[in-house]
Amino acid sequence: MVVPVDTVTENKLPTKGVHFPALPLEAPLDMPVQDLHVPPDMRGRKGKPVTSPHSIVLRRAAVIGSALLITAYGAWRTRKVMDEAGVSTLGIIILLLFTVLFMWIALAFTSAVAGFCSFVTHGGRGLGIQCSGALPHLKHKTALLLPTYNELPHRVMAGLQAIYTSLEQTGQLEAFDIFILSDTTDPDIWVQEEAAFLKLREKTGGYNRIFYRRRYKNIERKAGNISEWVRRFGAAYECMVTLDADSVMSGSTLVRLADAMVRNPGVGLIQTLPIIVGGSTLFARLQQFAGRVYGPVIAFGIAWWHGSEGNYWGHNAIIRTRAFAEQAGLPHISGQPPFGGHILSHDFVEAALMRRGGWAIHMIPALDGSYEESPPTLTDIAIRDRRWCQGNLQHMRVLPTRKLHWISRLHMIIGIGAYVTSPLWLIFLLVGVCISIQAHFQRPEYFGSTKLLYPNWPHIDPIQARDVFIGTMAVLLAPKLLAYIAMLFNHKITKESGGAWRLGASVLLETLIGGLIAPISMMIQTSVIFSIMRGHDSGWNVQRRDDGHVPLREVIKNYWFFTAFGLVLSVGAWMVSPSLFLWMTPVLLGLMFSIPLVAWTSSRAMGQKLRQAGLLLIPEETELPEVLDRLKHIQHKQERQETIKEPYEAMRALRADVALQEAHMAMLPHERKAGDPIDVEQLVGLLKLSESSTLEGAERSLTVREKAAVLATRKGVQMILNLPAT
Repeated sequence: MVVPVDTVTENKLPTKGVHFPALPLEAPLDMPVQDLHVPPDMRGRKGKPVTSPHSIVLRRAAVIGSALLITAYGAWRTRKVMDEAGVSTLGIIILLLFTVLFMWIALAFTSAVAGFCSFVTHGGRGLGIQCSGALPHLKHKTALLLPTYNELPHRVMAGLQAIYTSLEQTGQLEAFDIFILSDTTDPDIWVQEEAAFLKLREKTGGYNRIFYRRRYKNIERKAGNISEWVRRFGAAYECMVTLDADSVMSGSTLVRLADAMVRNPGVGLIQTLPIIVGGSTLFARLQQFAGRVYGPVIAFGIAWWHGSEGNYWGHNAIIRTRAFAEQAGLPHISGQPPFGGHILSHDFVEAALMRRGGWAIHMIPALDGSYEESPPTLTDIAIRDRRWCQGNLQHMRVLPTRKLHWISRLHMIIGIGAYVTSPLWLIFLLVGVCISIQAHFQRPEYFGSTKLLYPNWPHIDPIQARDVFIGTMAVLLAPKLLAYIAMLFNHKITKESGGAWRLGASVLLETLIGGLIAPISMMIQTSVIFSIMRGHDSGWNVQRRDDGHVPLREVIKNYWFFTAFGLVLSVGAWMVSPSLFLWMTPVLLGLMFSIPLVAWTSSRAMGQKLRQAGLLLIPEETELPEVLDRLKHIQHKQERQETIKEPYEAMRALRADVALQEAHMAMLPHERKAGDPIDVEQLVGLLKLSESSTLEGAERSLTVREKAAVLATRKGVQMILNLPAT
């Protein structure tokens, strides 16, 4: 343990006459960058963690072996469907594509079967975690880390206030500190964050437990944000819990997680199953219903056969700080973005590197009290998926890493496949159309070059084709049926979801709408992959979390091509064969009606109508958990206190609030010394301030980056304060 050293001498905030630091004493912890080309330093740990289930080999053989057998059978049946007159190039292509894609859904099916069995037998409770009963007493400190990037500060602080109060009720608040780790680049949001941070401290009394730090250079995005905290403060904390801006976790869940880490010293990370809540639009409610109903079966399944080689989803997880610092320092990938540079989907890689270093990674899906939100529209999902897709494709460069566990490699392959399967499905569809066109226009050779008594009739067996289609749909949809049945085993959850009949109707509704949206998502992800392959970087976009209203003009602009593609495909299919058109109907309908579908599912009114009818209902809406009830109360109070006013402007806010001025100045970094790198935008911004005669003139002349740069210097802030308003 490194002895803490106070290096933040200027970082004192005035609050009611007493000075409280915006940050605690620094406790540096070394976090070396890992070399992916050499074996890791295991520090004496064995390759197999002691928390690995004894039957893990049999579990994996059952899940993966069954998936391979089902895939082999499906491929054999598909081959029998093909033209018995001979082998064609298109036939070989479609058979290979079918085998790859069917393997994907077969593994999901066998994993869901395992999850169903684990769920109904009350599994998913590893590491000795008690999901109910008296709380254990904690003796070690845990840090809650909330990285934020241009998020609405009042939303972020509301979630933290709910978590803080929930921890307070456990009686073990002293075991936790909260860090708001800002990477915000918008200067107005930055100063608003500072004001909200001060207000949160005042509301909770957490002056020595809630801390705020803004990075002035957000290097390596979220991964860099977390690693910077580890290197500065990590030695003071046994564990850290990573949160997203929309994350909420109950105090009892946090206490149980922290206790499990202490009792299992070989465990490096425990991932919870976050339940999606708070959806208001139809799309968000579809997402949260699917996550709440199907999610547990999926999570129980992967926890059952992943064992101590679990995965990390980047949030709502507890991590042993020392293990993370020791093994999860991410290197840069050689080359330029989108495939080179810093690693975007860092969570998968961090978990893989920690497991490579001998630390166990577990998921505990039975532990509730972990929540998040969903983007409100398909468009917002597509924006987020653009970044995730690029990050997952980067994992192709990480797969050759020395000494990675094969399950960790499988996690990355599955993550890559989550996006690569979209263009494969599209190619599979188009090749199927080409085979139909070939059969329609190509003149068959009934006798060939050999004299035969009977002609050789080339054909595709419609009965076997129907059977393959039915079998494929059964494997694809069976996890949903298993999830519905699993819900029925818990009468309380079933009742809170609207009862068995409404729950069943909701599953059918979600399946129908989800089936129509699927081809749109397929086209979006295919276009994203092509864009990335052409070298376009995804950037770092802010995730929208409001009610999802999207102007119809914007929907038409974004989705007209999908509609046109669907119409062309429909006309072509009908001209070839009405039966081909009917076979492709689910895909064609989704594409042709993409514009009204996206607009309809983005509607908050439609989402609320279905909720009132008891459809797409989740238990957390019927019986609101205490921490979510507290969050709702805080948000309603914020809304009542909000008055109609002009948009928040940082420079005017600082001039109007003396306490905020002092706090802002106290939290600024050290002034530049001779020899330090020169910030061109700061120099230009200071020059513009010196040439401005009024604050209004300065507002017009400064760019967003220049404004942020001058607000990061005491000289710049003082110049702003000295300017006359007009």
